[in-house]
Parts: sequence; structure tokens; C-alpha cells
Amino acid sequence: MASARRGEWHTTSQSARRTEALGQALGALLTPGDVICLAGDLGAGKTAFSRGIGAGWGARPPLTSPTYNLVHEHERLSDATRLCHLDFYRVNGARDAETLGIHDLLDSGGVLVFEWPERVLDVLPGERLWIDIMPRAEENGRDLHFAAIGERHNALLAEFRHGLGKSWETEYAAGD
Repeated sequence: MASARRGEWHTTSQSARRTEALGQALGALLTPGDVICLAGDLGAGKTAFSRGIGAGWGARPPLTSPTYNLVHEHERLSDATRLCHLDFYRVNGARDAETLGIHDLLDSGGVLVFEWPERVLDVLPGERLWIDIMPRAEENGRDLHFAAIGERHNALLAEFRHGLGKSWETEYAAGD
């Protein structure tokens, strides 16, 4: 399933629970300044993956869909790092994002998780981990394509893949 090019990886998940578990494995590895972009259609599984990221990272309160508030800030008990979960579904471009204080969030040094990042490409940092989530034909199945941009995010993707190991293909991707 690995791409021949460095910084890209493809995998599948057969259930929402497995998609969340995949997010949890990634969340456990996130450090201040990491930027995660989750792209996909409505119902693709972005919020399930985000919920997993929050659980793995240790977010308090747990992540939920920020669609109506657009930005949710979370903390964890172990340190002062913040995780911001942003949903740009209702945002119409960089100008709207700027009115929400996107530059302050980008400069905050926290972990940022974007849903619908394609709506604000002009204000996103160049370095990030981009994840396309696409529904499969079978119920709750997902194809996930990871593309790391920048040294830190390439290292993050490599660490993530290594941590999953070969068991992901048999244990997690195979379904419940």
C-alpha cells in the first residue's frame, strides 16, 4: 500500500471505529506546531478521524464537530499545549479565515487540525500533513491518502506508519 514516493501513503479502513483508531494513533504522535489537514466530502469520516486525533493527543474536552462554532480549542492535562480543531465548511476563502484570526492560530505554536482545508489553501502553512478521506463502496469503509509536506511532517508520517506496523493491514483494515 505504500507509495513509491517519500511522504505519501495510502490505506483503507472498514469502519468508523477503525478510522477513529487510525486518528488516535496519529494524535499520540503530534507535537506543537503540527498541522493536520483533513479533506473529503460530507460524511467522509473527517470528524471521526479528528475525534481519534483528539483522543490520542489527550484533548480535553473530547473533540466534536466544530461546524457551527468553526473553531474549538482543546487543552491536555499533561502540559500547556493547545489543540485547535477548525472546520472551514462554512468559510468562503482566505478572507473569511483571516477574520476568524487564522494567523493568530497559526502563530500559536499549538497543534492545528483543519477540516475542509481546501477552502483556505491561501492561508495554510506550506508544511503540513494532508489527508484525503474518501468513502468506499462498502458501508463505513474509507480510503485514506496521506501526503506529508516538509521535513517535520515527513518524519511524522514515517513515525506514524512505523508505529502502525504490518498489523494495521490485518488487524485494523480488515474490519470488525
